[in-house]
Amino acid sequence: MTLGLINANPVVHAKKERIAHPPHPHDAAVDPLDYIHFVRDIRDPEHPYSLEQLSVLSEESITVDEKLGHILITFTPTIQHCSMTTVIGLCLREKLKNCFPPNFKVDIKVAPGSHADEESVNKQLNDKERVAAAMENPNLRQLVDECLCSSEL
Repeated sequence: MTLGLINANPVVHAKKERIAHPPHPHDAAVDPLDYIHFVRDIRDPEHPYSLEQLSVLSEESITVDEKLGHILITFTPTIQHCSMTTVIGLCLREKLKNCFPPNFKVDIKVAPGSHADEESVNKQLNDKERVAAAMENPNLRQLVDECLCSSEL
């Protein structure tokens, strides 16, 4: 565990206006704009801001291909050497595991060129066994749960 903040002064952006009631996650049509509502308020593991406020996630972060049953979530860490990148990815996976229709494959990746260890992080976040093992770690599980329970920052 690090003693100091990796990114002590992140750029914080204003929250975007919300739609009053996001659609139910299992509606027939899958729209990426609908799903940003489920992840926009996940708290950053290092700062008291949401992933949306730090521009880690945006509406453009979610790509849906209904024909192939594939959803891609691409996020951008605030710095290239962010040590919390895998934690952010685990938070996204945990938050979304029951949101998408069961026939959809969900991939979570860091944006190309946004992290020094991009290939390794992407491999970890999309390996079911590695994700399951990580979520069995009580300290990591607690950190993920803390990030997820901040629903309104």
